[in-house]
Amino acid sequence: MVETDKKRDAIIEGAIKRFMHYGINKTTMNEIAEDLSVSKPSLYYYFPDKNSLVFGVIDKIFSDYFALMEKIPYTDISLSDLLVSFIEIRHRFFQKYYMLHLSGGSPDSSLNSDELKKHFMEMKEKNQRYHAAIFEQAIEKGEIGMINTEKMAELYLESMAGITSLCILHGNKELFPSKKEMKTMLEKQIDLSNIFVKGLK
Repeated sequence: MVETDKKRDAIIEGAIKRFMHYGINKTTMNEIAEDLSVSKPSLYYYFPDKNSLVFGVIDKIFSDYFALMEKIPYTDISLSDLLVSFIEIRHRFFQKYYMLHLSGGSPDSSLNSDELKKHFMEMKEKNQRYHAAIFEQAIEKGEIGMINTEKMAELYLESMAGITSLCILHGNKELFPSKKEMKTMLEKQIDLSNIFVKGLK
C-alpha cells in the first residue's frame, strides 16, 4: 500500500513538472510516462486518463496550499497580518504554478468537464470557509464589527482574484508576467486587503 502511494505520488510530481513547463493542454500521458521511465500500462493503472491525473495534481497542489495556511498561528496575529500571510502564500503558489492556468479554461474538452469544474468549486468553497472562519475570529476578538462572514469572505477573495486575473491578462496566458508585474500584483493585493479590513472596523 505504501509502495503504491509512493508510485502514485511520483507520477503526480512528474506530471506537475511537465505541466509547469508546457501547460496542461500541451502535455500528453505518453510524455509523462517517458519522463518517469514507466510503462504506459503502469501509468494508466494509477490514472486511467489525463482527466484523473489532472485531478490528482489539483488535489496535491491544494493540499499543500491548505497545509501552509494551517501552519499560521491564527490566534497570535491580527486580522490584517493574517490576511497578508495568506496573500503571500497564494502569491508563491501563483508564481510556482502559473503555467498550469488552473483557474482558466482550456481547449482540451476533458479539462472542461462538469466533474472538474465541480472539483474546483469545492476547493474554492473550502478556501472561502477558511477566510470566513478568520473573520469570525476577528469579530470575537473585537477587531471588526458584526458582518456576514461568508459573504465577506467571498467578496474579499473575489477582489483578490480580480487583481490576479489582470496579471494573467498582462502575461497573455502564455508568457510569464514580468517580475515588476508580479511585484505590482502582490503590492496591490496587500493594499486592497488592508483597505478591506479598515472598512470592516
